Amino acid sequence: MTLGVRPNFSDYSKKDRALIRQAEKIYYPSAFYADLFDAMGVPTFPSYHNYKCVQDKIKQTALFTLLNIPHPRTRVFYGKRQKAAINQWFSYPFIGKTPRGSAMGRGVFLIRDESELKSYLDQNRPAYIQEYLPIDRDLRIVVIGNTAVHAYWRIAPAGDFRTNLSVGGSISFEDIPAEAVHFARRTAARCGWDDVGIDICVNNDKFYVLEANMKYGKEGFRAAGIEYTRLMESLIENGEI
Repeated sequence: MTLGVRPNFSDYSKKDRALIRQAEKIYYPSAFYADLFDAMGVPTFPSYHNYKCVQDKIKQTALFTLLNIPHPRTRVFYGKRQKAAINQWFSYPFIGKTPRGSAMGRGVFLIRDESELKSYLDQNRPAYIQEYLPIDRDLRIVVIGNTAVHAYWRIAPAGDFRTNLSVGGSISFEDIPAEAVHFARRTAARCGWDDVGIDICVNNDKFYVLEANMKYGKEGFRAAGIEYTRLMESLIENGEI
């Protein structure tokens, strides 16, 4: 039963309001209602924890640090005085990212010198700076409910450090490390995320979480021959989410 999202709760009919208040679970509540339903004690899918961290690299990094989840060395710099200290914390090259709202490889910059740093700082406030790891691929592992339903390598195109499919990255299903899949599941569980694409890289034989994508693309599903809509219907019908 689909009621749609109405920001003014009073716009729902009396019957619909009763259905919402008495529901055993509400699917896709939207960022507006997710935490409100959680306060009511009504479970949702995705969980309200998912919505708290959508496209927010700063909050994700803080959570990874709090939980001791391996993550590339990262620091957020606020204001001119803090930004002036970036070179005291990081040596070139390093990565600068747009901290909120960016996706599909947009807002990710390889900073190799002072001029590139200035260009980045002119466009980004605050500055989200991360150590550069010399990798040519990473893993996208999609966790839905408690299950890792899909995993694949994203391989960077020639001449680009980014692995995103939207910038020309390619997909490989070969030799997916089982340990990385377990790591993704543990990370999702500890962070309270139940519908997420977790990006993991390997550097010096160690796994690192790069970021979490609650609005993950479906290209990998299509390449693997997985019908995403049918998968979700099956998980709901079987009570797995």
